[in-house]
Amino acid sequence: MARQEEYTPPKVWTWDAESGGKWASLNRPISGATHEKELPVGEHPFQLYSLGTPNGVKVTVLFEELLEAGYSEAEYDAWLIRIGDGDQFGSGFVEANPNSKIPAMWDRSGDTPVRVFESVAIMMHLAEKFDAFQGPKSQRAELLSWLMWQMGSAPFLGGGFGHFYAYAPYPMEYPINRYAMETKRQLDVLDKHLEKNEWMVGGEYTIADMAIWPWYGRTVMGESYDAGEFLSVHEYKHLLAWAERIAERPGAKRGRMVNKTSGDPSEQLWERHSADDFATRTQDKIGE
Repeated sequence: MARQEEYTPPKVWTWDAESGGKWASLNRPISGATHEKELPVGEHPFQLYSLGTPNGVKVTVLFEELLEAGYSEAEYDAWLIRIGDGDQFGSGFVEANPNSKIPAMWDRSGDTPVRVFESVAIMMHLAEKFDAFQGPKSQRAELLSWLMWQMGSAPFLGGGFGHFYAYAPYPMEYPINRYAMETKRQLDVLDKHLEKNEWMVGGEYTIADMAIWPWYGRTVMGESYDAGEFLSVHEYKHLLAWAERIAERPGAKRGRMVNKTSGDPSEQLWERHSADDFATRTQDKIGE
């Protein structure tokens, strides 16, 4: 794609599949399935179809935190959805999530399977089902506010800053500046909140922490877009301390490994069907 110094939008937009850069194959202006492919089903009550992106990590961290806390009924199968291969456009996945985005889940713990899509919807469904990680009842509004803050804000970090800084066809000053500014503003919001609070809500570790950490915690820990120095993440010391506390939790350590397909092979568990898989099925051990 040639560099464009100036661009005048046409009167009617038409889709050019070649203009989207690195991730062009993941996007199209229509919804629905492109091919027939049923989803696999394992033996556990919850069937998760995901990938180890921040939105996927939110849910696998919650599952592992539930199991760590003794909720054995939260056992789950985590199936790998390779979005680069278009798995999210298979008929079975579209049935689970008509928006064709990971993660999606079928709750098969009752008489009738229930589909849940959107990462925070899955987290709220699980937290309510097990009455866990919701914080004090008096802080319900605060919990919901931070969950909705994350859902509304993270697209500026990921689809905005992350896309233009790391994935766009060529560096573009205006969008990088625009989204770097907004990302730093969001990091400052969190840093100031965590200066006065150990956790996001009510002095307790909740799904709000788990939802925010894969996006913002891992950013200040230098794990997102190789942009730590660019964003001066060392400035956000309260946010960084919170992020590091979560990173040391056994549930978070396991959860971030599930459906991960890049990085250290010893930290990649492409699919998770048993607690034993963390010891026996990481990529360094099976070498696929």
